[in-house]
Amino acid sequence: MARNKIEYLNCSLADTLNLIGEWWTILVLREAFFGTRRFEDFQQQLGIARNILTARLSTLCDSGIMERVPVKQGAKRHEYRLTTMGRDLLTVIIALTQWGDRWLRKDQGEPVIFIDRESGEDIPQVSILSQDGRQLKARDLAMRAGPGATDENKERLQLITEAWKSRMQQETDGGL
Repeated sequence: MARNKIEYLNCSLADTLNLIGEWWTILVLREAFFGTRRFEDFQQQLGIARNILTARLSTLCDSGIMERVPVKQGAKRHEYRLTTMGRDLLTVIIALTQWGDRWLRKDQGEPVIFIDRESGEDIPQVSILSQDGRQLKARDLAMRAGPGATDENKERLQLITEAWKSRMQQETDGGL
């Protein structure tokens, strides 16, 4: 079943999901971060059909997330490697994994624990930090229009800001 593109939303998250949001694509990326490079190895590790893997790798290469490189000069065999753009997805892959460990695998436990190679210690949970290093929660965040914002985005952000202020006022008034 073909997915509808959601480009009309003018949203970076929608654009990202349009590119990597399909579940096989995320698993191909996971395997690439695990060090898998060859088509046959991706197929073996994931149990994915050749046509689906071909399509996902083509999309990742065409978008600049991965690159297809010959195993050696003049070779017919190729490897698939993450580009800088692809390696920038590491935090996303780890955050999704940690979320799944916390909320979907409570009874079974984590199948994989990421550790710092140098210290051998578990890495901390991915979190959002302020410029001065404080951990931020959702209620600590606000939004402002960026340079790519449309008039519709700006209007929506204004409504969100007004609703937030109203909620905060209600909490303040109710707390007296």
